[in-house]
Amino acid sequence: MRLYRNLVLASIKALEKIFIENQLADRVVQTALRSNKKWGSKDRRFIAKTVYDMVRWYRLYYEIYGQKPLNHADWWGLLGVMWYCQGEELPDWEEWENLDQKQVLERFEAQQEIRKVKASIPDWLDELGDEELGKQWEDCLAASNKQAALVIRTNTLKTKIDQLQRALDQQNIATTRLALSQGLVIRERKKITASRNYQKGDFEVQDASSQQVAPYLDVEAGMTVVDACAGAGGKSLHLAALMKNRGQITSLDIEAHKLEQLRKRAKRANASIIKTQVIQNINTIKGLYNSADRLLLDVPCSGLGTLRRSPHIKWRLKPSFLDEIRATQQHILQNYTPICKVGGQLVYATCSILPSENRLQVDTFLNSEKGQDYRLLKDKAILPQDEGFDGFYMALLERIG
Repeated sequence: MRLYRNLVLASIKALEKIFIENQLADRVVQTALRSNKKWGSKDRRFIAKTVYDMVRWYRLYYEIYGQKPLNHADWWGLLGVMWYCQGEELPDWEEWENLDQKQVLERFEAQQEIRKVKASIPDWLDELGDEELGKQWEDCLAASNKQAALVIRTNTLKTKIDQLQRALDQQNIATTRLALSQGLVIRERKKITASRNYQKGDFEVQDASSQQVAPYLDVEAGMTVVDACAGAGGKSLHLAALMKNRGQITSLDIEAHKLEQLRKRAKRANASIIKTQVIQNINTIKGLYNSADRLLLDVPCSGLGTLRRSPHIKWRLKPSFLDEIRATQQHILQNYTPICKVGGQLVYATCSILPSENRLQVDTFLNSEKGQDYRLLKDKAILPQDEGFDGFYMALLERIG
C-alpha cells in the first residue's frame, strides 16, 4: 500500500471530527470524500477504509499505542499502529520515526488475550453483552467486527429479480441471490445509487435481516397498514410492494425530514399507497386507534445489531441511553398497540441483539394491564453470526380483545 501525505491528513481530520467533535461517522466520511474533486476512486476508497478501520478497531489500536489520541501527533501514531498491525510497511516519515514495528506487533499479540480489547469495545458494553447473551456473546462480537455485505431488495412494483440482476450485470455490478425472495448481495462494494436502476426505483438498499421484517407482518393487498416508526421508510416501501400497491399504508414519524425523504423514495418506487403523517403528540396516535389491519412498530433501539455497518455506535452509546431507549420502547408498546384492530396483527421489531430490548420488552408488555388484549404468535431473534447479516428481532402479536 502506497501512502500519500494528503490522504493521511484527510483521514486524520475526519477521525478528529468523529472522536473529538462527536460527529456521525457516515456524514463525516461523505463530507471528506466530497472535499477534493481531484481525488480518484482509489483515493476515496483509501480514506473511507482508513477511517472505518480505525473506528471499528479504535480501542485495540490505542491500547497498543499506549493511550487515547490527545493531539494530531497521536493520530499519526495510531494510524501507524493500525497499518503495522495490518501487515503494511510505513514510509520513512518523521511522524513515525519513534514507532517500533516489532514492539507494535508484540503488543498486538498480547492484546488478543483480552476480549474487550481484541473486539475493540468499551468495558461496559462487554459486561452487558456477556450478561445478556452469555456464551453467544463472543461469536456475536467476532461477527459484528466483519465488514457488512451490501444488500439490495428488488422493488417488485417496478421489476422482477431476474430482470434486475441481468440489468445490473450489464453495468458491471455483479450480484448473488439470497434465500430471501427479492434479495441480492452486491459482490463488490461500489456506489450503486448511481446505477440507472436505482434512479428508476428498481431496488432499495436494505440489509437482509431488515428484509425479513415486512413479510413477518403477513400483509395482503387491500389492507390498512400503519408503520408507526417509519423513519425514512424502508419497510413502508417493502410493505407497499408486498401489498402490490393496493390498500393503504400510513407512515408515521416524529421527524418530518425523514418522512420527506420517504415521500421522494415512494415516488421513485411507484408506491402510491403510502401517505405520511408527522407525530405531533399522543393525540396523533390516539386518532388512529382501532384503524389498522396490520401495525408495524420498528421501534428506536440501541442499534447494536448493526455494528458491522455502523461501528461508530459502540463509541457513541452510553448505558444511560440504553435505559432511556428501553423506556421509550415500552411507552410505544403501551400506547401505540391499540392502533391495531381487534383480530389484527402487529410486529414489534428492533435492530438490537439485546434480549432486554427484545423479548423481555414483549413479555413486559404482555404481562401488563394493556397487554392482556394481545397474544404472542411467534418471534425471531437474529444474531450477526446466525445468517451473516445484521442482528435483528421481530415478534408477531395478535390483538384478541
